[in-house]
Amino acid sequence: MERFLIAEIPYYQDSSVLFSQWSQEPWAIFLDSSYPHTTQGRYDIIVARPTVTLTTRGHLTEIRDALGIRLSPEDPLTLLRGFLPEPLPPVSGLPFCGGAVGYFAYDLARRLERIPKIAQDRDNLPEAAIGVYDWAVVIDHHQQQGILVGRATPHVRNVWPRLLNKFLHPTPRTSQGFYLHTPIRSNLSFEAYLSAFSRIQHYIREGDCYQVNFAQRFEAKACGDPWCVYMQLRHHNPAPFGGFLRFPKFCVLSSSPERFLRVHQGIVETKPIKGTRSRCPNPEEDLYQIEALAESAKDRAENLMIVDLLRNDLSKTCKLGSVKVPKLFQVESFATVHHLVSTVVGELKDNCHSLDLLRGCFPGGSITGAPKIRAMEIIEELELIRRGVYCGAIGYIGFDGNMDTNIAIRTLVHSLSEQRIHFWTGGGIVADSDPKREYQESLDKAAALITVLSRFQKYRMSCG
Repeated sequence: MERFLIAEIPYYQDSSVLFSQWSQEPWAIFLDSSYPHTTQGRYDIIVARPTVTLTTRGHLTEIRDALGIRLSPEDPLTLLRGFLPEPLPPVSGLPFCGGAVGYFAYDLARRLERIPKIAQDRDNLPEAAIGVYDWAVVIDHHQQQGILVGRATPHVRNVWPRLLNKFLHPTPRTSQGFYLHTPIRSNLSFEAYLSAFSRIQHYIREGDCYQVNFAQRFEAKACGDPWCVYMQLRHHNPAPFGGFLRFPKFCVLSSSPERFLRVHQGIVETKPIKGTRSRCPNPEEDLYQIEALAESAKDRAENLMIVDLLRNDLSKTCKLGSVKVPKLFQVESFATVHHLVSTVVGELKDNCHSLDLLRGCFPGGSITGAPKIRAMEIIEELELIRRGVYCGAIGYIGFDGNMDTNIAIRTLVHSLSEQRIHFWTGGGIVADSDPKREYQESLDKAAALITVLSRFQKYRMSCG
């Protein structure tokens, strides 16, 4: 019996051409490797018009599907698992053939762990926003191929001719532009940063923790179409785990360089980032930055702490003895920074699903600190505003059981109702951290996002 419908569509080196015709629709999502601006990724994925949406706020999840709208107090990951059938056989050559796509916010951890409620919930965003999609477009940049794939359900068979025609003859839409009303401002002065830094150092000296990832928030009042901003972001700060997600009242724009969790046919991979140096236009100076990062005892120690944390997290759902570290302290270069990256792999237990792995590892240790729960308690105490999407995860869980998610760093959120755009940047603080360097690292990570947003500050700009 046929399980999937598959059709080849024209290949575009720039997949945004295909997505822009959907970019105004609520629940349209573009998982973007930023090709051709970077070649570090391979696949782009486009989905729209989900059959089910699950939106979690606090202790309730709103479910919208063909049966109507209802609320459930059930655990959101358990609830999502119920909308994914028993894993279907994968389609050869395709990483995704339909399934769940969306984000899990950092604050979803409040449903998984006991975290105090101190920081202000300024944005009132859902802790999770996930759609279940019966069809998808997958663009393979290595094979230079575009594929439309869908489950062979009566609904997909009915809409298939119209979908195919839409992707065979794309009609990109013109954006209405975007405009910043105010300058981009951080919620922390340097003095306030120093105060929080001092408090973290106190906790480290007292033995509460070894490392805390502390962040500051940048925001500006803004209106218009954020797709316009994303088009600039993917060009000026390309990243292999980017994405544009449009929801009814807000949009998420991510240019993340960091993979959180990938599952492919039972093999698990995570690639934590710890250690950063800014890029230099002079090649010799840039090479010096790479060498300094590769040889930094502090950055290597910091990276190793998180590798050990993730090895422990993966062991909860991976087979005994399967968790290994094939790559340690590799320098990877991006548009504006160099990062120190390690790779941890494992093999998922036979009785575990990708969502079990996500539960056991969420949120990613590279953006909390170690030990994880105590670090999160300190973050809650010292960061004045809840993180929301920042440091959560964006990605997919397929009908075939495969999964790929990022760590939602270098990620902007635009609230349509409040006409505000914001993002966060931070870094890990350890015993021998220097406050001025840590503060500067946070600004280095923010630089690309500030540069992109500043293009919209004094004039309206169309991205048609």
